Amino acid sequence: MRFLNDTPPAYDLTYDDVFLVPGRSSVESRFDVDLSTSDGTGTTVPVVVANMTAVAGRRMAETMARRGGLVVLPQDVDPEVVADIVAWVKSRHTVWDTPLVLTPGDAVADALNLLPKRAHGAVVVVDEDGRPVGVVDEAACLGVDRFTRVSEVADPDLLTMPIGTPPREVFDRLHGRTARIAVGVDDHGRLAGVLTEVAALRAGLYRPAVDQGGRLRVAAAIGVNGDVAAKAKALLEAEVDTLVVDTAHGHQEKMLTALEAVRGTGPDVPVVAGNVVTAGGVRDLVEAGADVVKVGVGPGAMCTTRMMTGVGRPQFSSVLECARQARALGKSVWADGGVRHPRDVALALAAGASSVMVGSWFAGTYESPGDLQRDEHGQPYKESFGMASKRAVSARTRGDGAFDRARKALFEEGISTSRMRLDPNAPSVEDLLDSICSGVRSACTYAGATTLEELHSKAVVGTQSASGFAEGAPLPRGW
Repeated sequence: MRFLNDTPPAYDLTYDDVFLVPGRSSVESRFDVDLSTSDGTGTTVPVVVANMTAVAGRRMAETMARRGGLVVLPQDVDPEVVADIVAWVKSRHTVWDTPLVLTPGDAVADALNLLPKRAHGAVVVVDEDGRPVGVVDEAACLGVDRFTRVSEVADPDLLTMPIGTPPREVFDRLHGRTARIAVGVDDHGRLAGVLTEVAALRAGLYRPAVDQGGRLRVAAAIGVNGDVAAKAKALLEAEVDTLVVDTAHGHQEKMLTALEAVRGTGPDVPVVAGNVVTAGGVRDLVEAGADVVKVGVGPGAMCTTRMMTGVGRPQFSSVLECARQARALGKSVWADGGVRHPRDVALALAAGASSVMVGSWFAGTYESPGDLQRDEHGQPYKESFGMASKRAVSARTRGDGAFDRARKALFEEGISTSRMRLDPNAPSVEDLLDSICSGVRSACTYAGATTLEELHSKAVVGTQSASGFAEGAPLPRGW
């Protein structure tokens, strides 16, 4: 990457401060762009879901891996629970979605509670042998007593096909029908998965992130306190595909000691560590054993670090400097935080990041772990909270004594919570991923790049004023 007119600015930059300059391009279509990463994590799109308890869970992990991304399970989760989640994710189908399931005797209330858990918007009713006998969606539950049995409202007209049916054939058979989903069955006729028309379409556009055994990939995080080596061993035994050593201030002796302990376990998966914002931080973490360094202090939507401490650095400049150092050492960086639009993802990749971590942006989706709630206007939302918030700190310190918990509570950084509205037009993380990947693919075509490495090598970046950024934002209404 180079700056327009070869004039780097004399001050640090955020994503809002910069723009990509279009160049001569021979790339004819966005579909000619390969979004695979080169950092050893096996992802086919450059998006990693941050290890936030309000965002990263089993549903998110399954969905993102199926579309080529990666979810980092939080370090606050018990290792045995992580092992269960990893095993569950790796047992999921790489094309067909996991169905929501009820039996004929279950109530409509049960269906209504389940429906927000998946973006496909339907519950499959199965008999005692696990064979599908009907489908229930939200429309079928309207105007019906909540204690009504689902057998009374289920639509028995199922579009059933073998689980090995190619996605394009599924799309063709669903297209033009009123059926919401296709129901996949195994050789014995038992329910094995579901697929919507748009999911079948996505299956032809994305490649899943899979391990050597063809199973979906998932990552997990550990902190720098306690017996780091034992925690790392437990996660490696659980078959996590990437190990993330995470703390807010990654350029400290505790992190370097933790990394050395993790390396001592002989991991055969990539080791990620952070967070830092300088070349020196990257160099020290790489020397201690990191394959990938997480970059970013303070840019996250739920992060109060900069306002509480004054510590941090504008994210674009952080990524640019750290990526340059990592590349010189044969390693990679993840840009962690500060992305609010697809353009920000494209700019981070142009600056040299191999992937971009997303947190709060994905909290308001069906796949995030939180329960769907309604505000005073009836609008659906989910709660997002930072990992230094009271809610996160309380969960992290529940094993401490009362005195220690009270003492730590005095130094919480802030509330850092927010309601993340569920967009009715894009309620799934897959909808947001479509938007991100579409934007990045288009950015590559403007730069004349067919890969992310070409985007970084060919990118020309200019700086702009606040009014320059505002000029590029679409107007919400006429003027």
